[in-house]
Amino acid sequence: MCNLHEESTLRLHPATQILVWCALVAAMQFLPATRMLISGGFVLLLAFMVSRQKLRQLLRRTRWFMISLWLIYAYSIPGQALFDSIFSPTREGLTSGGLQSMRLLVALAGLAMLLDRLHRQQLMAGLYSLLLPLQYLGLSRERLAVRLALTLHYAEVGMLRPASWRDSLQSLEDGGMLRVEEKVMELPVYHFAFQDALLLLGTVLLLWRAMR
Repeated sequence: MCNLHEESTLRLHPATQILVWCALVAAMQFLPATRMLISGGFVLLLAFMVSRQKLRQLLRRTRWFMISLWLIYAYSIPGQALFDSIFSPTREGLTSGGLQSMRLLVALAGLAMLLDRLHRQQLMAGLYSLLLPLQYLGLSRERLAVRLALTLHYAEVGMLRPASWRDSLQSLEDGGMLRVEEKVMELPVYHFAFQDALLLLGTVLLLWRAMR
């Protein structure tokens, strides 16, 4: 259950910030390799400057996944062997794996900046606005927004909490991830402003340009 109340402390609507992050992730999939590396490097540098601590935490928790992803590409994509051995990765696989890892790094960098700017209630407000079309299908967007926000919150806690895999398994066995202390959540409601429209328009144009 959530209560709605007016809020006007953010310059940009939370939904706008979420959409910009989604557009960033999508654009990285369409940009040519060189442009993607340059743009991705800029995003990583920006995230390191404004959200350094959260970016480090996210990278620390996902480092083995990224290494595994790179190795899967390196050994699964056919091409020229890196060295003379049946266990050699391919140059094409290493290149493709590196590009995919870079895309993942950019997505995490954008996510770090997003999570630094929005607390859980603001994130819920953004999701609440984005889920508006679902109410015409007879679905409760309040309930969906709360469930999605809680899922993202627990995912973030699981990634940022300095716990071993044994502690994580023990937490799941104890039902720690399933307990919800709050029965009523405050959901701030923001209004779209002129700067939101400008930023969304610029984002659409940049995404369209990246897809060409």
